[in-house]
Amino acid sequence: MTRRVVLFLLAAFLLIGTAGQAQAAGYRYWSYWDRDGGAWVYATQGPSLVRPSDGDVQGFRFAVSEDSGDAARPRGTADFASICAKTPAEDGSKRVALVLDFGTASDAPSGETPPAPRTACAQVSPDATTADALAAVAGPLRYDTNALLCAIAGYPKSGCGEQVSQKQDPRTAAAPEKDESADEGGPSVGLVAGIAVIAALAAAGAWQAGRRRNATR
Repeated sequence: MTRRVVLFLLAAFLLIGTAGQAQAAGYRYWSYWDRDGGAWVYATQGPSLVRPSDGDVQGFRFAVSEDSGDAARPRGTADFASICAKTPAEDGSKRVALVLDFGTASDAPSGETPPAPRTACAQVSPDATTADALAAVAGPLRYDTNALLCAIAGYPKSGCGEQVSQKQDPRTAAAPEKDESADEGGPSVGLVAGIAVIAALAAAGAWQAGRRRNATR
């Protein structure tokens, strides 16, 4: 087998070995959630547009996510009665329970440590938005020029929705459940293709070696 074929084979093996470590683009940001019964639902509007009712539970989670389908949910229990137990109802106001999950160290910007998750009960005017409730109990808030929420309680200190690279499926436990039935029953397409390339190169190398042997006879 020629040296060129050997180098091709080595490159193909390296490509297959690193196929499972492909990087995917993600964004580091605060995602916004609404508690619907016993489940978190990704909000379809921003917190400055939503006007929650008295007794609602709203959540925020800081993490690296590819999109809303991959976004990590707030962790911990989210019960209005327990979060607002020490905040009695008052006429002319409403209470909104907030769950603030500052994420994990792996999702934190370089040099920053996420605060511990916490809850808060905001007592605000009846027409207040979720952003108003958040500002009342978790300031300082930071927004960018497009009104994207960048920081809650001053975290993180800088950055806003920046794109970062992440290994595929970095938070399997935190991300929404994924139907893996399509992955069962055989190797990936990339692996099969890589094996085919290696087999073809090996055959070519053997053929070339045979030609050289016949030519020297």
